Amino acid sequence: MGTSSEGSRLVATEGGHRVTPAELFFDLVFVYAITQVTALMAADPSGLRLLGGMVAMALLWWCWCCFAWLGNVVRADSGAMFTVLVSVMAVVLIVSLTVPELYADAPGGLPAPLVFVVCYGAVRVLHLVTYWLSDPTDQALRHVLRRTALFSVAPPFALLLVGAAFTGMTQTLIWLAAVAIDYLGIFLTGKSGWRVASPGHFAERHGLIVIIALGESIVAIGVGVSGFPLSTPVVGAAALGLLVSAGLWRLYFRQVAEPAEHRLTALTGDDRTRLARDAYTFLHLPLVAGVVITALGMKKALQQVADTHHYDLAEPLHGVVAWALPGGVGVFLLASAALLLRTANHRSPVLLVGAGVCLVAGPAVTLVPSLVALAFLAALVTALVLVQDSGARPRVTATG
Repeated sequence: MGTSSEGSRLVATEGGHRVTPAELFFDLVFVYAITQVTALMAADPSGLRLLGGMVAMALLWWCWCCFAWLGNVVRADSGAMFTVLVSVMAVVLIVSLTVPELYADAPGGLPAPLVFVVCYGAVRVLHLVTYWLSDPTDQALRHVLRRTALFSVAPPFALLLVGAAFTGMTQTLIWLAAVAIDYLGIFLTGKSGWRVASPGHFAERHGLIVIIALGESIVAIGVGVSGFPLSTPVVGAAALGLLVSAGLWRLYFRQVAEPAEHRLTALTGDDRTRLARDAYTFLHLPLVAGVVITALGMKKALQQVADTHHYDLAEPLHGVVAWALPGGVGVFLLASAALLLRTANHRSPVLLVGAGVCLVAGPAVTLVPSLVALAFLAALVTALVLVQDSGARPRVTATG
């Protein structure tokens, strides 16, 4: 497979393939991208901007997922593939630079929404072309690539271009429609043709992106208190925020990641492809998005605790941010419960109850000081961890 010279070859992976340093390097640009999404929502914390931030997150997720799939069948540290990865990193870096201006383009520069869309399209095309060249003999792969280009790339890209000409709610809704068509296209056309050569590699890649998202929640703590004097409430709030992030990490890696990987390993062929699509490409998006939404709430909570000139310690969070702090955790828990159901056929009432409490806790958060709300959230996540750890781990069953 590949061309005549070693430097331009695309080298196939093997069954025991693991994540390479080249892929870890590739992920660095997405650290910045996720940070930019949080900044986009924090600059104008409204319901519309939260929706717009999630649309941007979904598009960036596709950019990452495309090459998680490709890196599972082609070695990322080979000459040709590494060149492609660096090229994609350059394009995604430009995409990330445009994120703060996606819905409020600053005058005097390049049109940020249009630059975002063009670069996003370039990433999708690079992915399809590289996949096409990866195995010229795989007719099933070529068939699914043609279907993907026709139904899941071209129509959404056209809608994104149209949306870039508008602003506000119109732009957001057009882009949301593009995302919906893209995901629906993959769901309908991606049942076969794709390959998951190494389940361990695929699971590890997605575990690493979860860690990157959790890292953003920790960065948000630091950004929230940046420029303000260190105080006892700030130290306490930072510790509580870290406790929330640590709890989410433990819930995912102790309860969700292992059964998902075991089930993926047990399946073969198109059954494995469908599970990888559902559990990782689809269900890991709300899981990561939940962490990003929580990071928004943490950033604002820490800022209020630290900024004593504008806020009193008794000041609660308001508006969409009041929902984001617990609501993001709720989205994470709901996605975790869905992952366990899809991969291990295991129903988790504890996660579902925790998710429900967090998703409806927004009004209560507006009634208590932000530091108290953060403390309650940390206590809830810690309690969920203790309850889950005290029970039996989910077992993978033959169904699902």
